[in-house]
Amino acid sequence: MGSLLSACGINVKKKKVEEERHLRANDREFNLSFKYANNAIKTSKYNVFTFLPLNLFEQFQRLANAYFVFLLILQLIPQISSLSWFTTVVPLLLVLSITLAKDLSDDITRHKNDNHVNNRKVEVLINGDEKWMNVQVGDIVKLENNEFVTADLLLLSSSEPLNLIYIETAELDGLVSKPVNVNMNLSICYYCVRCEPPNNRLDKFTGTLTMRGETFALDNERILLRGCTLRNTEWCFGLVVFGGPDTKLMQNSGKSVFKRTSIDHLMNVLVMFIFGFLAFMCTILSIGNAIWEYQEGNSFITFLPRADGANASLSAFLTFWSYVIILNTVVPISLYVSVEILRLGNSYFIDWDRKMYHVKSDTPAQARTTTLNEELGQIKYIFSDKTGTLTQNIMTFNRCSINGKSYGKRKSRKIDFSWNSLADSKFCFHDHKLVEAVKSGSPEVRAFFRLLALCHTVMAEEKTEGLFYQAQSPDEGALVTAARNFGFVFRSRTPETISLVEMGVPTTYELLAVLDFNNVRKRMSVIVRSPEGKLTLFCKGADTIIYERLHPSSSKLMEVTTEHLNEYAGEGLRTLALAYKDLDEDEFEKWKERHHEASTSLEDREAKLDTIYEEIEKDLLLLGASAVEDKLQDGVPQTIEQLAKADIKIWVLTGDKQETAENIGYSCNMLREEMKEIFIVAANTAEEVREELLELLRTACMCQAVICCRVTPLQKAQVVELVKKHKKAVTLAIGDGANDVSMIKTAHIGVGISGQEGMQAVLSSDFSFAQFRYLQRLLLVHGRWSYLRMCKFLRYFFYKNFTFTFVHFWYGFFCGFSAQTVYDEWFITLYNLVYTALPVIGLSIFDQDVNDRWSFQYPQLYAPGQLNQYFSKMAFARILLHSCYSSLVLFFIPWAAMCDTVRDDGKDIADYQSFALLAQTCLLIAVSVQMGLDTYYWTAVNQFFLWGSLSVYFAVTFTMYSNGMYLIFTSSFPFIGTARNSLNQPNVWLTIFLTTILCILPVVAKRFLFIQLKPTINDKVRQAKAVPPPLPRKFPRRRISTRRSGYAFSHARGYGDLVTSGRFLRIPVKSRPALFPHTDTPVP
Repeated sequence: MGSLLSACGINVKKKKVEEERHLRANDREFNLSFKYANNAIKTSKYNVFTFLPLNLFEQFQRLANAYFVFLLILQLIPQISSLSWFTTVVPLLLVLSITLAKDLSDDITRHKNDNHVNNRKVEVLINGDEKWMNVQVGDIVKLENNEFVTADLLLLSSSEPLNLIYIETAELDGLVSKPVNVNMNLSICYYCVRCEPPNNRLDKFTGTLTMRGETFALDNERILLRGCTLRNTEWCFGLVVFGGPDTKLMQNSGKSVFKRTSIDHLMNVLVMFIFGFLAFMCTILSIGNAIWEYQEGNSFITFLPRADGANASLSAFLTFWSYVIILNTVVPISLYVSVEILRLGNSYFIDWDRKMYHVKSDTPAQARTTTLNEELGQIKYIFSDKTGTLTQNIMTFNRCSINGKSYGKRKSRKIDFSWNSLADSKFCFHDHKLVEAVKSGSPEVRAFFRLLALCHTVMAEEKTEGLFYQAQSPDEGALVTAARNFGFVFRSRTPETISLVEMGVPTTYELLAVLDFNNVRKRMSVIVRSPEGKLTLFCKGADTIIYERLHPSSSKLMEVTTEHLNEYAGEGLRTLALAYKDLDEDEFEKWKERHHEASTSLEDREAKLDTIYEEIEKDLLLLGASAVEDKLQDGVPQTIEQLAKADIKIWVLTGDKQETAENIGYSCNMLREEMKEIFIVAANTAEEVREELLELLRTACMCQAVICCRVTPLQKAQVVELVKKHKKAVTLAIGDGANDVSMIKTAHIGVGISGQEGMQAVLSSDFSFAQFRYLQRLLLVHGRWSYLRMCKFLRYFFYKNFTFTFVHFWYGFFCGFSAQTVYDEWFITLYNLVYTALPVIGLSIFDQDVNDRWSFQYPQLYAPGQLNQYFSKMAFARILLHSCYSSLVLFFIPWAAMCDTVRDDGKDIADYQSFALLAQTCLLIAVSVQMGLDTYYWTAVNQFFLWGSLSVYFAVTFTMYSNGMYLIFTSSFPFIGTARNSLNQPNVWLTIFLTTILCILPVVAKRFLFIQLKPTINDKVRQAKAVPPPLPRKFPRRRISTRRSGYAFSHARGYGDLVTSGRFLRIPVKSRPALFPHTDTPVP
């Protein structure tokens, strides 16, 4: 297009692709010259000036709205208009007004959300307090504790005595906190930065910083990303590198896609068919008009003279367009208004559902969009995040095996740790025997907890409220907290020492080496010297790894411990084996020299260090094993089990390592013992991964569970897109962090959980609630009901409108194809807007085939939605045939009844107006009875709408056909006296009764035969409703698997190098006020 415009002499300005970012600290004039994006975000669509024209433009892009404008133009042409203009204008204005109001409300909400974020205040070094939207690239900003990070920042300085600032990265990667290394000096403000252009790589950053002629390399460890929260740090300063839409978080958010349901797409196809069918009917009638004019038209010229130049061909052409106007009800404009009202009503039911309200966090369920409700009843694939979605990301120390004895069964009351003044009051344990063993001085038990207190990379900080731990992973925090409560309290560390309080006695160990964890080693060791001068290596790790390095003397203890580990694994706990080894001083010194050589090597440093570690981590003595529980959210296993029974496939997409994800899979009932074969995608190139993924998709129908590990936020979205593209199934994505936003936006339905990981996922979602367990109610109850109601609404709506229109079609053969209407014009106007509007809305909002308890008891009821059984092209064809039959009955029975009929007093009743009144009354009563047959769940509202609408019809009919209305508006109300003269005749009411019976008889017969001979799952359940549904059964905790956790530890390489390097030390601050007391665990 650009080249075409250039060829036409039009200058096309191409957006320059940014290859490198260049900025200077606090130099706005220089930085603004590059026209970098500012820090404002915008999700709203309209402003005051663009709302009306842009919204109307969008509405008229909907084919039906444009079609009705076209009809209005046709009705303004006297030669072809057979209906008054108000029959189209009134419905069209109503539709446009309701949609305008709804879109205005939605956009006002978006504006409020944008303003809330953009107007947050942050302190900028050169200007003082600024709104987020006014922050520019190159500004130096100051963040204080618990503040959200304004933009992507290069960290310059921090208040912390340790050269680590802690940030909550849950919005990005699902982790609770991590340290960031800072080694800058704020007093030097002459920074010049060159770095990579904006991109979506959360784990990578490359750039250089130049100050005072020196250039320093920048990497991801010095970058603080938007979406994080500053924790346990009084303040820090950062240089804005990327702002607003250029931040890595927004780059990962993906594009907002206008989501439409599968029924919407089907409706578009059906509307196109209806247009073709309308043209076909109009063509038939216009041909009939041409034949009639040619054969019979001359007989009427005497009292209906033709215009000059008029002939049969012209008459047929004009008749075609006249019938386009008359038969326009096959594309009812009120359909779209009714659909919006129906969806809005079902959305409110979700908002008001008390069973989806989370009391603890005061969080109700929320339908954030009103256009996707029925899609909830058709879900085939669910894509779920793990951390914070399935789990609480809270680890608890539950069981342990020490020297062949198992501890931790909940057979007694909670242990009182008041004897330990440094205990964590939130820690809970129930086995009193373990406390007795510690107090009695058992050497093995004390060595067990001493190992937990020493072998880790946790940071401790003492505040006025007490002792607080910052752990790289919740696993480590749980183990160190357990040691703390049983009398071995980790207090502080330096690069050379670790300070403990052992049973009330302060003790300092010399830290000689940290053999750090990685995904290959699957273990961690420390070498320490006790105050008595004894050298000991403490090691913890995966049991299979530790067993390979045990001394033969531990073989019997290993057998007993293995039995305990199997027991813990059966409870879904994450296990570690613990071992130790006493070292000889001379042996250690020789090893230390080899370790130093390996650690300073420039080539193959990692491999050489692993070899050195192997040399000393052997002939270990087994102490026992620990078992921690990664607490699932309440009801997760039950929810997954219910959804699986509904034939919904659940995929977990997580950034965790494979073993961690597998353990969660077993804990939440996704993976079970009988699932022997696991399909693992482990390719190295993009092409190989693509081939393996396609192979996975080819076998997806046979897979009961899928877990994708080590995926980035964008890869989550790509997996969802892959399934959408190749499986043609309705997908749902659920998550709670900003790392899930792309996935949520890509899926057909996005669900956000308002949990510990911020609100970014919720703001990007279509539906939100507080707990994963509410998903089964959202799908199996609200989703299924919404789909059932929408399908029933569409079936009935098309039935009543096709029946209405086909009567016009048959009448054309009896009126000389003259485009005369069979009904009164006011009936045509009010039929969809008044007489049949409320009953069908009542049906579509309140109807339910079974109640919520039966929906949970029989999840198989969900299957018809996945298979599109309730509304499809075949169902539409059946509606067409049913309407054709009903219209034949509704036209020919009244026509035959009125032909050559007289009143009780002998006067003639066979006039056009009496026939029109009889035909429209038969039609309205027949479709009302049909709706009654379609209603499963009667409420007072349904009754009121149905009987009220019929009452309104008769009231309006008698009023409009009265003498008074005729005298006031003679041309608008010509049916004077028709109602009172016709509806007082017994044969008229007999005709209405006979017509109604003949219309519904085939429907009743068909349903009776199908229920007896070929009942559906719905029929079977509804017949079983005579017996009260059983109460929801309790799901006991059960053994999930005999496999053991490979490693219940951190998800990435540890901070051993940082701990022993001394780089994290600064001059300590003497005192500091409390920073974040509510989320940490203080000492009472």
